[in-house]
Amino acid sequence: MIVPSNFKLTNRPSFIAFEGINGCGKTTLNKALSGTLLGTGKKVVDTREPGGTPLGKKLRELLLNWQGEQKSPRAELLLFAADRAEHIDKVIRPALAQGSWVLCDRFLYSTIAFQGHGRGLDRGLIDQANALAVQGTLPDLVILLDISPEEAFKRLASRTGSDPDAFEGEDLAFQTRIRDGFLACAKESPVPFLILDATKTPEELAALAAAACGL
Repeated sequence: MIVPSNFKLTNRPSFIAFEGINGCGKTTLNKALSGTLLGTGKKVVDTREPGGTPLGKKLRELLLNWQGEQKSPRAELLLFAADRAEHIDKVIRPALAQGSWVLCDRFLYSTIAFQGHGRGLDRGLIDQANALAVQGTLPDLVILLDISPEEAFKRLASRTGSDPDAFEGEDLAFQTRIRDGFLACAKESPVPFLILDATKTPEELAALAAAACGL
């Protein structure tokens, strides 16, 4: 379900996921919204997938920095599912139960986009893996930062100090399929998606995200 730009959350506490292709700016927006929430006295847990738990950090290394033979797409799917299951049990559910807002850099929609649209895995397998991992815990809102793969590539190329990970190094066609996957998720998901134009300035995007949260 795509929501209008004047959408405002009504649930408290809130679980918000940030999605988009690599280079869209979601991590920057996540940090900005976290700062705004903290400034209003909210309790906030910032986390990410993969890598939001000690086990997840090990899995992140395997998934993003693997140097061996190309992983099987099904093995990749199950590694992401294992990270997500641990993340739900050890971080997300406990934080929500304690009254914290949870801001998550990527969630199950990335698996649909990357492993489904990007790798070509059967959607039924992906849905089974995601259902087993999340056990019904879904975001209140997904903020999708939409940008053309060409512009995202320019941003990634301008970064210094780090090498591209296993997904950032994929070609333009792969990134295009991922973008299409995220937009398809937005249309079909029962969870509301707020789609923002990622070419806006960080300040503009932060203001739109804050407004969606009623801040």
